[in-house]
Amino acid sequence: MLNSRLFWKLFGILVALVLATTAISMLMVERRIEADERAGVELALAQRASLLHDMSQDALTRRDFGPLRRRVPELGRECGARLTVIDADGKVLADSEEDPERMDSHLDRPEIQAALASGVGRAQRYSRTLGTSLIYHALAVRSGTGVVGYVRVSVPLSELEARLDRMRLLVLTGGGVGVLICFVAAWFLAQRLGARLCEMIDLTGAVGRGDYSVSVDPSGSDELGELGRALNGMCRELKTRTDTIVSDRNKFIAILGSMVEGVVAVDRDDRVVHMNEVAGRLLRAAPSESVGKRIWEVTRLVEVSEILDQARRTHGETDAEVRLAQANGEARIELRATPLLDGAGQVAGAVVVLHDVTELRRLEGMRRDFVANVSHELKTPLTAIRALVETLIEDRDMESPTRERFHVKIRDQTARLSSLVADLLTLARIESQAAPRERRPMDVRAVVRECAASLAPSAQKGGITLAVHAAAEPVVVEADEESLRQIVDNLLDNALKYTPSGGRIEIRALASEREARIEVADTGIGIEPRDLERIFERFYRVDKARSREVGGTGLGLSIVKHLTISLGGGVSVESQVGKGSTFRVTLPLRGP
Repeated sequence: MLNSRLFWKLFGILVALVLATTAISMLMVERRIEADERAGVELALAQRASLLHDMSQDALTRRDFGPLRRRVPELGRECGARLTVIDADGKVLADSEEDPERMDSHLDRPEIQAALASGVGRAQRYSRTLGTSLIYHALAVRSGTGVVGYVRVSVPLSELEARLDRMRLLVLTGGGVGVLICFVAAWFLAQRLGARLCEMIDLTGAVGRGDYSVSVDPSGSDELGELGRALNGMCRELKTRTDTIVSDRNKFIAILGSMVEGVVAVDRDDRVVHMNEVAGRLLRAAPSESVGKRIWEVTRLVEVSEILDQARRTHGETDAEVRLAQANGEARIELRATPLLDGAGQVAGAVVVLHDVTELRRLEGMRRDFVANVSHELKTPLTAIRALVETLIEDRDMESPTRERFHVKIRDQTARLSSLVADLLTLARIESQAAPRERRPMDVRAVVRECAASLAPSAQKGGITLAVHAAAEPVVVEADEESLRQIVDNLLDNALKYTPSGGRIEIRALASEREARIEVADTGIGIEPRDLERIFERFYRVDKARSREVGGTGLGLSIVKHLTISLGGGVSVESQVGKGSTFRVTLPLRGP
């Protein structure tokens, strides 16, 4: 406790109060006692001086000083005061303590001068003869109209000083007792207050560390009790608010982390305060290492720094689109920046959202290509039909063989148009994810045989050998019959179109440990390596002239791909130019 600063502060304050009170009390009491004592001494001196005046008046008038000199010492001893009789010239005639013959003239003494002027004189001074301070009271002795002498009574102030010293000692003793009491009181208060304050200091330290489970003793109706209850309430409120902030922050981080867009936030000094994983991947930066760095130190993509700066300057949303060179091609990134405001409504930074629109732009390009291709594919047969019909209408005298040939062409173009519309509707149905058709266990071998049988006449007509190879055991998958038939029919139809007369087509229905496999191998024209990746795109043709010649729509393989994916499978192709191609469809086998 002696090392406690609180104890010494309390002790110092209390001691200062005690000492100040003691000093003020001593001063007031000393003055009061001194005034009372002085008044009493002066009264006693006046009485003795009056007695000495009456006793000396006759002797001074008659100038008979013998009896006076004998009587004055006795009277001085009796009354305890020094008595002096002085003639009108200042010569000492009698003194109760000294030989008058050895004493100097007293005419110049202040009390004598005052008595000469007004009849009564008082004075206080230090006496070199006695070595102490004395208080004097003098009276002028008159006879008739003149002053015949003076009487003076004096007493030393040593007794008054002694009484004052005793009073001072008593007051100082009381002050010392007060200091001791202050020590005990400061000790008690420091222990009581120190324990409570240390408890509160520990609470504030724990709150500073984020621990809101601590509390202090809330007992007491004084200010410390109120402070303790206020601190406990503050801890509860801080815990509630901190939990809310942490919960909101975790939600915010979870939301930002789960976003498919990249998010980067910077402060007014361009220092990164947040970056999610998507933004780090797009900007090729580590989010954890980027926080605290300036944005232009994190990424060399100047458009990001520029759009953030523009958002701060304009106080509004800003967007832009940039291109990024990547290993697998060019990426398109859409940037949208908005300023961040503080509580006072001032711009405190900015946030930019990075949206990878590469796939979107690719799909937009595909859509444009699709619309253009559909328009072109529809325009070709429609133009032919229109020209044929107009010729038939205008040429009434057309010969029958020619008319018949026109009718056949109209029929073929109409069939081509119908096939194209049917394939487009099939693709639309698949891509719109309409209600799936009911699936059931199906043996792939049966479907393959039926499809091969239905196309066998076309193969025979084209001089193409069509062979079927099926596993000995059932190859059962979960599928709807129409989708499975479309897959096989389109693969066989594609093989027939691109296999010349004298070629061979083999269709296989096989099974491995976990999947069914449908393979269509031909000895046709084959596919260039550069075309293999795009062969399943809509309207993509390897040989456009031959495709139109054989009536292809360019949608068959795209339908195969989409239907296979919808059944949970995959499709691939292997090909060599001039030697043929092998298309392979895999589907998951049905469990036991």
